[in-house]
Amino acid sequence: MNAESDDAGLGSRAPGFVKASRPLHTAWRVGVFVVGLAVVAGGIVLLPLPGPGWLIIFGGMAVWGTEFVWAQRVLRWTKRKVTEGARKAMDPRVRRRNIAITAAAVVVVAGLIALYVWNFGFVMPWKIRR
Repeated sequence: MNAESDDAGLGSRAPGFVKASRPLHTAWRVGVFVVGLAVVAGGIVLLPLPGPGWLIIFGGMAVWGTEFVWAQRVLRWTKRKVTEGARKAMDPRVRRRNIAITAAAVVVVAGLIALYVWNFGFVMPWKIRR
């Protein structure tokens, strides 16, 4: 694919009357940027907390994607990578490997829990007195 066919359909999705006036279109772009920035910042705050941080970040990118070509390209690239990853995850060899790794991790965690219970009984770690 060449760059021209990659860029097909990219660009501002502002209403026609907004695009017709340069100052109004600039104000529109600033507004879209600020709203997208607020959504992305909210997603970044939620990354270490329980919550859909990445989903909110991509939502902010989608807001930016309504106006900015660079955000539209990032979203296209992300969609392509997610689709590619999902296709790879459905490969039977990869699925078997993932199931084997998960089973091994479950066995290790179960062993660690059994060792803990054997040594301390059913007591929370912060209540252990030695």
